[in-house]
Amino acid sequence: MKYVDEFRDIGIAKKILKDISCHVDGEYKIMEVCGTHTQNIFRYGLRQLLPKEIKLFSGPGCPVCVSPTSFIDKAIAYSRISSFIIATFGDMLKVPGSSSSLEKEKSKGGDIRIVYSSLDAIGIAARNPGKKIVFLGIGFETTIPTVAASVIEAKKNRINNFYVLSGHKIMPPALEALLEDKKISIDGFILPAHVSAIIGSVPYEFIPNKFNIDCVIAGFEPLDILHGIYMLLKSRFDGLKPRVRLQYTRVVKRKGNRKAIGLIKEVFRQTDSEWRGLGNIPGSGLVLSNAYKQFDIEMNRKIIVSRPKENPLCLCGEVLKGLKVPLECKLFGKRCTPQAPVGACMVSGEGTCATYYKYGEGGLTG
Repeated sequence: MKYVDEFRDIGIAKKILKDISCHVDGEYKIMEVCGTHTQNIFRYGLRQLLPKEIKLFSGPGCPVCVSPTSFIDKAIAYSRISSFIIATFGDMLKVPGSSSSLEKEKSKGGDIRIVYSSLDAIGIAARNPGKKIVFLGIGFETTIPTVAASVIEAKKNRINNFYVLSGHKIMPPALEALLEDKKISIDGFILPAHVSAIIGSVPYEFIPNKFNIDCVIAGFEPLDILHGIYMLLKSRFDGLKPRVRLQYTRVVKRKGNRKAIGLIKEVFRQTDSEWRGLGNIPGSGLVLSNAYKQFDIEMNRKIIVSRPKENPLCLCGEVLKGLKVPLECKLFGKRCTPQAPVGACMVSGEGTCATYYKYGEGGLTG
C-alpha cells in the first residue's frame, strides 16, 4: 500500500477483525505505549470493533504526561528570573506545577515563548544576546536527536546564551520498570512507533527474553494497529515463543537510525530520571555530556525548588501505568478538563485523559 487512505480501508479492516476473532482463545491484555496509538484507537473506534476479550490499556507514552511536577516547578522558577527567556513547546504551558503553571507565569509577565523546534530557541538566543534562553527539553528518543543537533549548532556558532533544561527520557528502562511492578498484568505490548524509528527493535528484546511477553512495533493507522493486534494474538494462538515483532516495516529498522543514535550519544549521557507515576528509574533520563555541559542550565545556574505538591485526588500516575482509566478519577471531566487541567494527562493531545475527554470511553467510529 502507498497512500494513507489505503491504511483506513474498511473492507481490509473487516477482514483483519475476522482474523482476530478466529484467534481469540481467552482474555488478552494489550498495552499500547504510545499516546498517538491511544489517540487513533479512540479516533477510529477500534475498542468497539474488537472482540470483548481483548482489553486495551494505555501506557506511559506521552512525554508531557510523564514529566514530573518537580520539572515543571524548575521551569517556573527559571521563568521568574528577569534575565531569562523560556522557550517551550506549547503543550507544556498548561501543565500544573505545585502552585502555578507556565501559562500563569506568562500572564504575569514572564517571558515564555512557544517554539516548534529547539532550533527556534537557538534563533531567539541569537537575537537576544543579553538574555539567557532556556529550552525545555522534554520528549523521548523521537525528538532528542533534534535537540542534540541544536546543541551542536549552538557550540559551532558560539551561541553561549542558549541552555537546555533536560527532562528527556528514554523508553526501554521505563518499560522494564513497568514490568517489574507486580500490580501490572500485561500479555502483550504495542510498542511506540516514533521512538522505534530512532532506536529500532533491538533495545526491546529484554521484554520477551526476561519477561516472556510478546511485543509488536505497529504503525499508527487503524489497519496498522489492527494488524499489530492480530500478530500478537496469532503468536499466542500458534504457541510461538514471544519476541519483538515488527509490523511497521515501512519505517522501522531493526537497528534503528544510526545517525540519530549517534547524535544522542555524542551530546547526552544517561542518568536516573523521575517519571510521573513510575518514580525514579535508573538510566532512564538524559543530561548533557561533559563536552556540552556549558549548555546545561542546571550546571550553570542551579536553582532550588521546594518539594513538589500533588493533588491527592489526581490519578494521572495510575493511568500512566495502566492500573486505572480516566473515568475512575473523581476529578475527570469535572474539576479537571483540557481548559483547566488538574493533572498532566489532561493537557497534551497524547494524554490518555485528554483522549477520553475528547472521544468518550469507547471512541468514535467514522
